[in-house]
Amino acid sequence: MSMNTKKIIIYTDGAARGNPGPAGWAAVLINGKDVFEMGGSSPHATNNQMELSAPIEALKYLLKNKKMMPVQIFSDSKYVVLGITEWIFGWQKNNWRNAAKKPVLNKELWEELFDLSQKFKISWAYVEGHAGDKWNERADEIATSFADGNKTKFQNG
Repeated sequence: MSMNTKKIIIYTDGAARGNPGPAGWAAVLINGKDVFEMGGSSPHATNNQMELSAPIEALKYLLKNKKMMPVQIFSDSKYVVLGITEWIFGWQKNNWRNAAKKPVLNKELWEELFDLSQKFKISWAYVEGHAGDKWNERADEIATSFADGNKTKFQNG
């Protein structure tokens, strides 16, 4: 993936069969006309764990490849978008307890996502799932195929 524009757009998604159960995540990274798709699976995870894994893996990819430019991340998970832009600050302040004073679920994933997000200038956006957005639909297709145990042919180019 050549990086020649000023911002990378990333669409992320997660899927779990049975929730928890066989699960998959996906990220579609768009830089100008270049598209890079990635995804992975877990034999047993929740949908929320996969929704968090997708932006984590995308940011790790950018970091590993030294692509340190502004990023816009689209997710159809309000859990992810609100969690990283609003809720996490209260969780950190309250020793990783939520508003009900219970331990925050997926704390390790939230910590990893927060640490990675500090290395980039990121804008987060919610996109309605299954509403016809081309890249959100593609991320869903990849994540679902990984959750179903199918090999996905990435359309990288």
